[in-house]
Amino acid sequence: MTRERTSSDRTSQETARSLGPDRTLDVDALIDDPKTRIVVCCGSGGVGKTTTAAAIGLRAAERGRKVVVLTIDPARRLAQSMGIDSLDNVPRRVKSIEAADGAAGSGELHAMMLDMKRTFDEIVEAHTDKERAKAILNNPFYQSLSAGFAGTQEYMAMEKLGQLRSRDEWDLIVVDTPPSRSALDFLDAPKRLGSFLDGKLIRLLMAPAKVGGRAGMKFLNAGMSMMTGALGKLLGGQLLRDVQMFVTAMDSMFGGFRTRADATYRLLQAPGTAFLVVASPERDALREAAYFVERLAADDMPLAGLVLNRVHGSGAAQLSAERALAAAENLEESRIVDQEDGKVGVRNSPENSATSENPAPSDPEDPTPSEAPELSEDPSESPSEAPSVESADPSVEQLTAGLLRLHAERMQLLAREQRTRDRFTALHPEVAVAEVAALPGDVHDLAGLRAVGDRLAG
Repeated sequence: MTRERTSSDRTSQETARSLGPDRTLDVDALIDDPKTRIVVCCGSGGVGKTTTAAAIGLRAAERGRKVVVLTIDPARRLAQSMGIDSLDNVPRRVKSIEAADGAAGSGELHAMMLDMKRTFDEIVEAHTDKERAKAILNNPFYQSLSAGFAGTQEYMAMEKLGQLRSRDEWDLIVVDTPPSRSALDFLDAPKRLGSFLDGKLIRLLMAPAKVGGRAGMKFLNAGMSMMTGALGKLLGGQLLRDVQMFVTAMDSMFGGFRTRADATYRLLQAPGTAFLVVASPERDALREAAYFVERLAADDMPLAGLVLNRVHGSGAAQLSAERALAAAENLEESRIVDQEDGKVGVRNSPENSATSENPAPSDPEDPTPSEAPELSEDPSESPSEAPSVESADPSVEQLTAGLLRLHAERMQLLAREQRTRDRFTALHPEVAVAEVAALPGDVHDLAGLRAVGDRLAG
């Protein structure tokens, strides 16, 4: 029964171990295609989106493309791994880019981290005159809006993406999205912020200023308290004046927000854009990945495939978990069947030689061959206390058993990851998958990013 179960376990693992070529995502073909201009990495938090985006950017640059990586992740891992002291709202060039064999031309890699408020300020400065821009930037209502309004970060990421693409300075733009389930909020942000800034809502905000009095203030406070808690700190007529000044100064810009947002949204749907959903081979992460895949399909966004990060492997996959555990138990229990010579070894052991019916012939030079050895009066020198062969060096058996159990745990983990992956691919057979083998340590430099890129490309 055990042998049949072990064989079945090994067969199922071999069947699930690899994907067919028609189901494998070709990352190099994607980034080498000059028609690919934008790659957006999305997924839930903690699955390695930032590392994946940086590794794709580095690999594309070393294959001859001029790349900029835009991260929205507040962590500093991207800057550290690329050897840059810090990232800000301006693209910084990464040095020490090595051209890969066969790369066409010399590529470049630039990286930047979104500064939400600074991006908003740049929009104001670019679309208004100097005096009006100063009035807007100093306005308390604008400062609250630009620093903390829900959806502003995602909207500004869209704005920055549109700015980078319009400059036509880079061959490829790689976008790293926010680390949460709301990673696709940047698809909704233009609509939300556009609705906030469109003409109808602005007229409603202007109404209290025109009406005045307590009724107007009551209406204003009720409406604004639902939008942001920060505005509740502002008081009475001062708030009213700030809103009125903000609306007056921004009036010429409101239409531009929606126009640019719609243009960037269409850019994300264009054939030159590719979305990569990043996940780890765990149930919750792949459940989130399925949500992203379905949402992208509903919004007609071009999905390139799934990047399955930190996939575990084994160099001894032919040894199943059950066989490893059985071997470990045999070593630990010291069963008779584990001795090399079986019962012969037991029969010929020193313990049984004294009671054998045919004792070995005595040495003719020994004057007292039949006498028993004299017992020592010191208990510590008693023959019964002498170390036996079995207990002399038990560490070998224990170490071997421990290694077998570790291997069994690894094989169980592999099987669990493969089952989880297979459930996803069964539900979404149209999604190509690239598996990235887990690295032994964290990625903290360009060499680590190159290693991730090599694994990503298979």
